[in-house]
Amino acid sequence: MKRTNRTPAKSSDAKVVKSSETIFNEVFPEDYNYQSGFGNEFATEDPRCPGALPPRGQNNPQRCAYGLYAEQLSGTAFTAPRESNERVWLYRIRPSAVHQPFKPIQSGPTNFTADFNAEPPNPNQLRWLPFVVPSLDERRLDFVESLATLCGAGDPKTRYGAAIHVYACNASMKDRAMYNSDGDFLLVPQQGELLITTEMGKLQVRPREICVIQQGIRFSVEVTGPSRGYILEVWGNHFVLPGLGPIGANGLANPRDFLTPVAWYEDRDLSAESAGYEIISKYQGALFVAKQHHSPFDVVAWHGNYAPYKYDLANFVVVNSVSVDHMDPSIFTVLTCPGAKAGTALCDFVIFPPRWGVAEKTFRPPYYHRNCMSEFMGLIYGNYEAKEEGFLPGGATLHSMMTPHGPDADCFEKASTAELAPQRVAAGTMSFMFESSLSLAVTAWANRICQRLDANYYKCWQGLKKNFTGPKTASSGGK
Repeated sequence: MKRTNRTPAKSSDAKVVKSSETIFNEVFPEDYNYQSGFGNEFATEDPRCPGALPPRGQNNPQRCAYGLYAEQLSGTAFTAPRESNERVWLYRIRPSAVHQPFKPIQSGPTNFTADFNAEPPNPNQLRWLPFVVPSLDERRLDFVESLATLCGAGDPKTRYGAAIHVYACNASMKDRAMYNSDGDFLLVPQQGELLITTEMGKLQVRPREICVIQQGIRFSVEVTGPSRGYILEVWGNHFVLPGLGPIGANGLANPRDFLTPVAWYEDRDLSAESAGYEIISKYQGALFVAKQHHSPFDVVAWHGNYAPYKYDLANFVVVNSVSVDHMDPSIFTVLTCPGAKAGTALCDFVIFPPRWGVAEKTFRPPYYHRNCMSEFMGLIYGNYEAKEEGFLPGGATLHSMMTPHGPDADCFEKASTAELAPQRVAAGTMSFMFESSLSLAVTAWANRICQRLDANYYKCWQGLKKNFTGPKTASSGGK
């Protein structure tokens, strides 16, 4: 179905989105129009070339309009069930096969890896101080050059696993694009907006928004200043909306709030004497580069259900207990990537947004916990409700499988004696969690090279006092 494009807002009538936590102008520049919906069968063409889409009933005509080539990008196997089959038809100026051979990249990031066997296992609670964004005077780094891997598990060759990376860049990608042959990227900007050009169009992604760029889709990232964020990479499946079960038909992340770009193209050739356009492929965990002498963003029209999208976390509809008890964090799941075992995700993307706490007779902060899943947390802005000190925006924590964790001593003391009146929780804050059924292994960069690992993290629990008031048992024979 052909979608109606959102009309770009003029600067004089920009829509202002307000909440008690943050305010920003939702101005959509001319090149940043979107289609609404999650997993929809979209159809869009650049208005400069009306009629670029083929007539209904056909995907690859003998001769495409405007002399375009038809190219299919498959996100699932041809024979995947229809309800989960993902693909997109692209109508482009040149096929993406027009490039020189790939070679191992020479100037790529040195700490971007899929080798999770190099470091010894570490079951401790881990916390990182905010990751450093170098200044331009120090070193010019674009998005790809700044990528660094914190942890992961599995193998992109076997197409099952996940990795968590960070980016900390200060420059835009110039005449270069990247695509991930291994899996999907979920980007969580923490500092600085990202202007992302993809084969399907353009996305403007700011802190508090997320973006998913699926396997195989070429993209380039521009920044407007120092930029930092988190990336969850999954291999073997795609992100979907979690089932709502007894919640009903509405709630959590509603499908209409996901935005997918409309078609946009550039017909730009580079001279044979120039350095050319770099196409970077992440393949089997390594980076390769090929040269071509034209822009890869030459898709004039496309239709299908396999396309990048963004989502504003402020649109999340929170459900919670209105009687007693602290509910499990699964109620805050935005997206899930299903795993091999039913009901157990390969990875979940969970947020802890501003909300009301009204539970009676309840210790309201997160409970003390040991989990059969790995929990990686990041902080976009504000303070995390269970630990107001030490866990900072741009930093991270990792609580591995069965590693104990929970509120620090100060949080426990305050929450144990607080008046249980209705209270705004996490106001001015947005934290998130990547939860995985995999046992995530930490890299050398995370352990040592980044020099951000907080050796004192364990101390936040050392002040928890013994409050037991029952009778003491004898030390001999339990008598």
